Amino acid sequence: MEINEETMVNGHYDAGQIKVLEGLEAVRKRPGMYIGSTSVRGLHHLVYEVVDNSIDEALAGYCDKINVFIHQDNSVTVIDNGRGIPVDMHETGLPAVEVVLTKLHAGGKFGGEGYKVSGGLHGVGVSVVNALSSYLEVEVRLNGKIYKIAFARGETVKKLTIIGETEETGTKVTFKPDEEIFEETVFNFDTLKLRLRELAFLNKGLNITLTDERTEQSQSFHYEGGIRSFVQHLNKNKDVLHPEPIYLIGIKDTTIVEIALQYNDGYVENIFSFVNNINTEEGGTHLSGFKIALTRAVNDYARRTNILKENDENLSGEDIREGLTAVISIKIQEPQFEGQTKTKLGNSEVRGIVDSILFDGLTEYFEENPAVTKKIIEKTVLASRAREAARKARELTRRKNALDISSLPGKLAD
Repeated sequence: MEINEETMVNGHYDAGQIKVLEGLEAVRKRPGMYIGSTSVRGLHHLVYEVVDNSIDEALAGYCDKINVFIHQDNSVTVIDNGRGIPVDMHETGLPAVEVVLTKLHAGGKFGGEGYKVSGGLHGVGVSVVNALSSYLEVEVRLNGKIYKIAFARGETVKKLTIIGETEETGTKVTFKPDEEIFEETVFNFDTLKLRLRELAFLNKGLNITLTDERTEQSQSFHYEGGIRSFVQHLNKNKDVLHPEPIYLIGIKDTTIVEIALQYNDGYVENIFSFVNNINTEEGGTHLSGFKIALTRAVNDYARRTNILKENDENLSGEDIREGLTAVISIKIQEPQFEGQTKTKLGNSEVRGIVDSILFDGLTEYFEENPAVTKKIIEKTVLASRAREAARKARELTRRKNALDISSLPGKLAD
């Protein structure tokens, strides 16, 4: 609903100025609310939204292959071997697949029966892609048949029809971003490659292939090591303090927490956090829980082993995370994200769950691997001393500069 601009000019304001945006019209009017922006970032977000639906099928245990194609005309096709979007009639009088693609807040992730864990929580993902595409086609392989339906800018242009027979199941979505909406409609192979590789790491055993028909490039991703392989990949050109990443997994109620971490001899911390495969770039409660537990576990061990003496200050979180590469991946039934682009997790209970699983796991690991732990703590203590020395040097320089400026008589100068 929005206020007519005429109101701003003549001050006249009544019911005639209230406009109700029906269905997908709201998405086309304010696309930034749903995909973050209409820049290149928002453009690639369209692909992620479609792929996320296939990933949800993988999380539910029904899909192990996803193929993504960038075509010559910069349209994109995503194919999975999941169950296929339902095609039976919905209570609205439309086939379920048409409801999913044309109605906001419609999907299989609300009741808890279709998906136990998923990234698509608001039911707007694929319908937003439909609204912002000049055309979108869906083929569903289900019940021994191939069904097809087509849309243009969110409107149904070809009703659901049966176009063939098959023994397979799955969904194929082809769409072309609308040039009226996006500043740029050319997809970048490397940008998509990074996200798809990330998803393959987060879902061990899943096969994802990206093919660019414009340049005939193709790349496949499949990692049996999961997030352990992810951490090793991030550290592949670095000298690591311990060859195998520390890997912890824990379950509390319906929340699954997976953490892999490995130290290198560098000075930069590199931490990635994910919720139901979604990269929470701004962190959130799971990242807070991770940082708190890591700091507590290292200080606790350093005190118990007398590396930190009674009068020593605790090691700071910043020093403990120096040279750390870590991946935190949690699976949760009802995540609360801040906004549709889902870059920050808000569930308060997750902080405590991650904290307790990581603290207990690290405490046990430190006890069982004293040689590795000693290297980690020595690096942390060095980082702490270096930071303290740098602070003193800064203070000395400031003091010297302040005294130079004050132009005291020679015999009183410092």
